Amino acid sequence: MDIGIVHTFYRPTDLGQSGESHPVIIWGNGTGAVPGVYSSLLRHWASQGFIVAAANTPTSNYAISMRLGIDVLEQRNADSSSPYYHKVDLAHIGSAGHSQGGAAAVNAAIDPRVITAVPIQPGPLTDPDLMDEPVFYLAGQQDHIVWPALVKAMYQDSDHVPAVYGEVRGAGHLDSIGDGGDFRAPATAWFRYWLMGDEAAGRMFFGPDCGYCADPALWSGWERNAAALQLSSPTA
Repeated sequence: MDIGIVHTFYRPTDLGQSGESHPVIIWGNGTGAVPGVYSSLLRHWASQGFIVAAANTPTSNYAISMRLGIDVLEQRNADSSSPYYHKVDLAHIGSAGHSQGGAAAVNAAIDPRVITAVPIQPGPLTDPDLMDEPVFYLAGQQDHIVWPALVKAMYQDSDHVPAVYGEVRGAGHLDSIGDGGDFRAPATAWFRYWLMGDEAAGRMFFGPDCGYCADPALWSGWERNAAALQLSSPTA
């Protein structure tokens, strides 16, 4: 983990050990929060092979610091003295965040370098019409700060891209902090598919027998839009 003034970077312990480059997740915190609040989740993603650039700001909504994280990694990837040298997969970048940071995940996806987004219980200050990437919206059934209906409205407004809506059964607004709770596994699977080409992870979301489609213990609500339904045979 590298802690700077503007960002905290979480990286695999075996960074580029086999000559590979690692895809990137840029992260936005909820209102008043810092990356340490979500440290176990962000460390988990690093253990899965992602480089996570978490913006340190407690007001992430406009995604300025999140997008700057990409700029920093571009510089480090080109710097022969950096441990990140030629180890960052800049063609596979996703955005994620919680609450205000969830809205920021959508706002960050306006950047053409971002190819997918996972807004977790996203706040309202965003416009899904501005993005054109596949998106996985996560809501909490018992979230009384960002009501599931608000998240579902964003999902419904994303009919121009492949979009999936998952409402985690019994989850409140703070259940995604720390290690991510029941939000962690599906968010990780989404990124493994879109950023790593993991077809087994893709089959959790797409196709007639998708793994998450028949999991009422996890979901109190689950929908896939028409564009997502067309992805019946995921490919890497």
